[in-house]
Amino acid sequence: MQKQSDRVIQILKSKGLRVTPQRFAVYTNLLGREDHPTAEQILHDLNQNAPTSSQATVYLSLQTLRDAGLVREVLLEQGVCRYDANIEPHHHFRCKCCGEIEDIAWNAFEGLGFQQVRAGLKVDSYEVTVNGVCDRCNHADKPS
Repeated sequence: MQKQSDRVIQILKSKGLRVTPQRFAVYTNLLGREDHPTAEQILHDLNQNAPTSSQATVYLSLQTLRDAGLVREVLLEQGVCRYDANIEPHHHFRCKCCGEIEDIAWNAFEGLGFQQVRAGLKVDSYEVTVNGVCDRCNHADKPS
């Protein structure tokens, strides 16, 4: 556990950030998740035992971490901003039944080319969002 804490402190400092208790808590929470939480979900987690963080503090911490390149915003549904500490290039799968979000490896769409992009457009990056039904929901729909 101490090694994880030391690692988080080192990462924050390497980006020139002050290591505040709130920033440390928000980043540590995100590093331990794969579910792409909203700011409200992070706030709920942080305040499970005793309210120690405000909504404004969590949003400010997320913005600072995003600006430092440590987290990214994931916009998979209208009006909902989720956060991800996995800053490596990857895509997402979103289950239309349960809303679960899962990472998809970057090379899953390796054959995707930009030959069909209109002339004059310069593509810098792309991210694919795949919508469908996850295996848990798919199995739940089938009678035993």
